[in-house]
Amino acid sequence: MRDVPKRDVKQVVYLLLGRPFPRWDERTLDVSWAIVSSVIKKLARVDDHTLIEALNKTGDLGAAAEEIFRERKLKKQASLIDKELTISDVARSLESIAELVGEGARERKERVLESILGQADPDEIKYLVKILLGEMRTGFNEGLMELAISRAFGVDTEVVRRASMLSGDLGEVAENAKLHGSESLRKMKFRFFRPIRPMLAQNAESLSEILETHGGRTALEFKLDGMRVQIHKLDDKVRIFSRRLTDVTSSFPEVESTVKKGLQAREAVLEGEVIAVGEDGSPLPFQYLMRRFRRIREADATLRAIPVKLFLFDLLLVDGEILIDSPYIERRERLSEIHGEIPVVEQIITEDVEHAKSFFEKAIEQGHEGIIAKNLNSTYTPGVRGKNWLKLKEVLEPLDLVIVAAEYGHGRRHKWLSDYYLAARDGEEDRFYVVGKTFKGLTDEEMSELTETLEKLAVRREGRRVHVKPEVVVEVLYNEIQRSPKYECGLALRFARISRIRYDKDPRESDTIQRVREIYEKQFEKKSRYRVEDRF
Repeated sequence: MRDVPKRDVKQVVYLLLGRPFPRWDERTLDVSWAIVSSVIKKLARVDDHTLIEALNKTGDLGAAAEEIFRERKLKKQASLIDKELTISDVARSLESIAELVGEGARERKERVLESILGQADPDEIKYLVKILLGEMRTGFNEGLMELAISRAFGVDTEVVRRASMLSGDLGEVAENAKLHGSESLRKMKFRFFRPIRPMLAQNAESLSEILETHGGRTALEFKLDGMRVQIHKLDDKVRIFSRRLTDVTSSFPEVESTVKKGLQAREAVLEGEVIAVGEDGSPLPFQYLMRRFRRIREADATLRAIPVKLFLFDLLLVDGEILIDSPYIERRERLSEIHGEIPVVEQIITEDVEHAKSFFEKAIEQGHEGIIAKNLNSTYTPGVRGKNWLKLKEVLEPLDLVIVAAEYGHGRRHKWLSDYYLAARDGEEDRFYVVGKTFKGLTDEEMSELTETLEKLAVRREGRRVHVKPEVVVEVLYNEIQRSPKYECGLALRFARISRIRYDKDPRESDTIQRVREIYEKQFEKKSRYRVEDRF
């Protein structure tokens, strides 16, 4: 970083983090796997078989492209200018790709990709492909980048972190640190409409653990089953961001309107939860909110079919005053002064386990996920998952399901069958219904062992997918069962993860699809039964 030319510092930071632009930038490359693979085959003069063979061997398209070009010694295309590829070249190409939209955009993007990949060496091609596809998994996250900037330019780490939080742009922070040093970072101001990374919560096992961790007294809030949002308001302009820092304002126009009209502050950065609600006002399952979120182009229909409601729970800035260094209890008090008619998430402050238990049961009874516990004296730490915020959810009964197919993974997992199709048996017919898919829960050793087992049970192959005899039973945890047209049975597990392999169980002892349907129906004892799908 210290030796990078000043003109390239920003882009080096973005590329190392695996993205073409700063995280607040709404531009996208919109480059598909098909486009990139087509360019690779054209430049290297290989067919589908060769590409798939390299892909199966390496686990991802970037590594496969590197191997193909290295084997063929195609370091540069003779038809192109023989010059070293520079960061500036890459930056210009990425910007050009992002600007290409509309009719003929695919072909023009392919020409730009041919030009830039044609100048690249095999190892450069590997990482360019990963960046283009959003698959740069180097483990080099923003926290490490902040530390690197601190060490490279002799600036205190906390100064770098605060500048990063306020500006929302680590590239800009690095450039300022290189050109002007520590003092320039201390002068960086908060930038509206550049979202702050959210503070995160750790899982807790019990209410007793929560109280002990927080020193015997804590604030408890309902954990709503919706979309966490960060809201920026500056005068009459309001924008809404998801927890992934994506602008979702167009998906929630009534939330935007509510904040404009109801919030009693000229400037504010707030956090809240948007939930879908039924005709009776009770929460709908999360999948309905996601259905609305995905159907931006059908805004009028979805607004009528799936109403949403905003609940606020934190305040990070108000009328020029930054509150992230203030204790949680003070931020909550300030929120109570400005929220107006916008509801806030229900909260209690307690030091009693029985009181906490009653509040938790109330949250579940009203159809929420559980509770969030917040240390009364904790400051807001963007991007950090710590014990100052703890979450406790309702524990659903695990299901014993059968693996009926699996896919070889990517990257580190490319040698293992590590993405598993989970099925419930039909208690009346001799067949299995897939109800979900997961790659979560198992150790490397367990995946290696399971790959060996499943390969012996293979009955059919489709590319990297292996269909197997339904003999391996796994215990599966999940958050919810939801309707899904993706699977024949019409249901799917949400956030499925394997808790253990049940080699001791026979497939005939696994849970039935009838049991899955029973659990699905039972959910509506607490959640609204609003038939959203009938409205489309």
